[in-house]
Amino acid sequence: MNIILLSGGSGKRLWPLSNDIRSKQFIKIFKTHDGSYESMVQRVYRQIKAADPNANITIATSKTQVSTIHNQLGEDIGISVEPCRRDTFPAIVLATAYLTDIRGISPEESVVVCPVDPYVDDVYFESLKALAEQANTGESNLVLMGIEPTYPSEKYGYIIPKSNEILSSVATFKEKPDAATAQNYIARGALWNGGVFAYKLKYLLDKAHELIDFTDYEDLYAKYHTLDKISFDYAVAEKEDKIQVMRFAGQWKDLGTWNTLTEAMEENVVGNGLLNDRCTDVHIVNEMDVPILAMGLHDVIISASPEGILVSDKEQSSYIKPYVDGMEQQVMFAEKSWGSFRVIDVENESMTIKVTLNAGHSMNYHSHRNRDEVWVVISGQGGTVVDGMKQNVKTGDVITMSAGCRHTVTAYTELKLIEVQLGSDITVHDKQKFDLEYD
Repeated sequence: MNIILLSGGSGKRLWPLSNDIRSKQFIKIFKTHDGSYESMVQRVYRQIKAADPNANITIATSKTQVSTIHNQLGEDIGISVEPCRRDTFPAIVLATAYLTDIRGISPEESVVVCPVDPYVDDVYFESLKALAEQANTGESNLVLMGIEPTYPSEKYGYIIPKSNEILSSVATFKEKPDAATAQNYIARGALWNGGVFAYKLKYLLDKAHELIDFTDYEDLYAKYHTLDKISFDYAVAEKEDKIQVMRFAGQWKDLGTWNTLTEAMEENVVGNGLLNDRCTDVHIVNEMDVPILAMGLHDVIISASPEGILVSDKEQSSYIKPYVDGMEQQVMFAEKSWGSFRVIDVENESMTIKVTLNAGHSMNYHSHRNRDEVWVVISGQGGTVVDGMKQNVKTGDVITMSAGCRHTVTAYTELKLIEVQLGSDITVHDKQKFDLEYD
């Protein structure tokens, strides 16, 4: 089975755990059998591999998410990177061309496209295989998954099938309605459009060539910034005559807000937190090292991270986005392919950061024009290169780099550093990369 997972999101609705780099699908909030925690993308990836160990998984995403994906899923995962945001149709076309031109998948094979972050059980992945098999029959050009509605939602578009059979032709699509209209759609047998569908690779490539002037993946990638922003539904699905929908009645939740996310949490407290016995339906998610105590609260979410602290009524938490949009704040925590960093302290002319480098990984060989840096090794072993001079470092060692000095560090074991940046103009843009050289 070939699968394209669409990974987008700006990280606003689950603030303060999410930010512009760390979208909701990367928050480790679901407890696993061994007591550790996994994110939405890790959970879905694990479930796909359990359903089909040979599944060929490609994640379609933006540049900002690549490092986090490698951090959580490893280096072998296929990634189709959008050079810039151009909505779902260009993103899916690019990923389809990636599969045929870069991964060497036959255009006659089918692929399933779905979001990276649904909360589903194993039945969902069996249904994905059924979608792919139906697309392989050639009875239709596009096979959609239609999710049986559990309430008249205003968040989803609706698919109205021609019959009540498990597999049916599509009569029409409806945009996101108000609640009363949604109720009317459901009475007519309408299904939620969850953005899950299957097609043969050749079908979409032929359709793309009708709408976009390109030769292959490399050419499409180079022209990507010139493409119109258009959704897959509008560009393809709503115009396709040979289209079917397959009903899905299993568990399916879009965990897009704190209110819906807490419904899927198996425990009320993640991290350092405590509820007294007068609390009801209260959840704490704490990424900080300080404790949170909640007493006598009802229907409340409390979340703390280096980005900030949220205390909200669960229903009101759905309306967080415009308030977060109004905040101006640098990213305080991020996972990268090489490890992670957490900002500890910010002053006018200094910044202190805790850096964790995974074993075998390195920073880029780089310099800064406007700041000095000091590294204090707090655990692990590694090696540094400072202006071409290489030395081994261990717990307790201190390395100083003046402005303009070229430097890097490699972790032999997991390596943790406290990095102190000193200067009057500390920005993420003050960085120049170089090829690594040794004395």
